[in-house]
Amino acid sequence: MPKVSVIIPAYNAIAYLKEAVESVLKQTFTDFEILIVDDGSSDGTVEWVSQIKDPRVRLISQQNQGSSGARNTGITAASGEYIALLDADDIWEPTKLEKQVRHLEENPSVGLVDTWTVLINQQGKSTGRVVVSHAEGDDVWKQLVQFKTVCACDSTPLIRRSCFETVGLFNRELPFLEDLDMWIRLAARYRFAVIKEVLVRYRQHPGSKSTNCQGTLEAFRTIVEKAFESVHSDFLPLRERGYGRIYLYLAWRAINNRDYEQAVQFNRQAIAHRPLFIFSWDFIRQTIALTLLKKFGHQTYDKAKTFIQALRRQRSTNNGQWGIGNS
Repeated sequence: MPKVSVIIPAYNAIAYLKEAVESVLKQTFTDFEILIVDDGSSDGTVEWVSQIKDPRVRLISQQNQGSSGARNTGITAASGEYIALLDADDIWEPTKLEKQVRHLEENPSVGLVDTWTVLINQQGKSTGRVVVSHAEGDDVWKQLVQFKTVCACDSTPLIRRSCFETVGLFNRELPFLEDLDMWIRLAARYRFAVIKEVLVRYRQHPGSKSTNCQGTLEAFRTIVEKAFESVHSDFLPLRERGYGRIYLYLAWRAINNRDYEQAVQFNRQAIAHRPLFIFSWDFIRQTIALTLLKKFGHQTYDKAKTFIQALRRQRSTNNGQWGIGNS
């Protein structure tokens, strides 16, 4: 049996799927199987996958069940000791699996090992932003319920299969943040670790479901209230910090959605839940962005954002942090 099962849910993602699969086939660690779960696509995904000659690639077709349903199908069918999730539009660096497998082999108490990631736009160009995580050890649950960065996207973690046998599969009833729900459940039982290198390229889409602010907020409420149902009262302040962070996050999403009024409302809610955020760099940066929008409008704000992204790309390249996707 393969050591790793790579699960790629695919729903009308043929424009990106080829690059995602190629990034797995180029891994320096080769003891894996790839389960491409076609979730009712109508874009030729089945025909394309059927032409792949590599025996490690397997196609599973089903009627559309959503991303959680597709992941669950893949996990159930997987035969590997470790499970790696890869969204069809994301890309792995060649040494990702090698470094994560080595860490799990050397640290049997760790259930999930994460990596850092760089954000790329729809065309595959870097935004210049590297998302880092230092969530490791026994306190990751506390960070997750505060909505701190852990597993920046579904394509970063490598997870022991036995963990899913303990905590169950993804919650198909959650239309948003189903990954956060899973990480919280895992962190309540297992230790996390991080490979502190950029090993994933996470593609951002203007029309992705993360732009649905209200749906995201409602899902967060469901997840966080469930997480605090049976914890000691000493942990309750973490819930307010979590609400503060989710509102800051949603304010950024509203800005990207060009909804200035909603962004201001979310910004104020963040401070209402966590007044100390007023001293945080993220809040200060967001306040500057809202001021620019109010005074100059979205056109000027977008130009400033593009300029900042270019500076980030240049700085990252000059520092040698990563060299792929910089164009």
